[in-house]
Amino acid sequence: QVQLVESGGASVQAGGSLRLSCAASGYTYSSYCMGWLRQAPGKEREGVAAFDSDGRISYADSVKGRFTISKDNAKNTLYLEMNSLKPEDTAMYYCAARKCVVGMTAVQALSVMTVFDGYWGQGTQVTVSS
Repeated sequence: QVQLVESGGASVQAGGSLRLSCAASGYTYSSYCMGWLRQAPGKEREGVAAFDSDGRISYADSVKGRFTISKDNAKNTLYLEMNSLKPEDTAMYYCAARKCVVGMTAVQALSVMTVFDGYWGQGTQVTVSS
């Protein structure tokens, strides 16, 4: 049983920083893409940052240079370091994993995933005030 549990969300002011964590258990699919999604009210779900099965990293254009994804394989934990936060970063952030898709970067693959394609956690809320 795969479980992805996010933590670290909070309310911060614009320009601030947060680090999200995702503890993964029951997850042994080395061919999967894994990373972070976010969804704000009234907006489409967006892939934020992800690793593909070869360890290559991809980011959404909106977060490049500000967010950094990393992982600790020994702890089965995925991280998202978020700096220079903006009000438009306000969203529920989800940790997610799915089979990588040929022709797509990992973040693109996560952006289009459905509940039938893989796994995601319950989410952690990030709110950025101006």
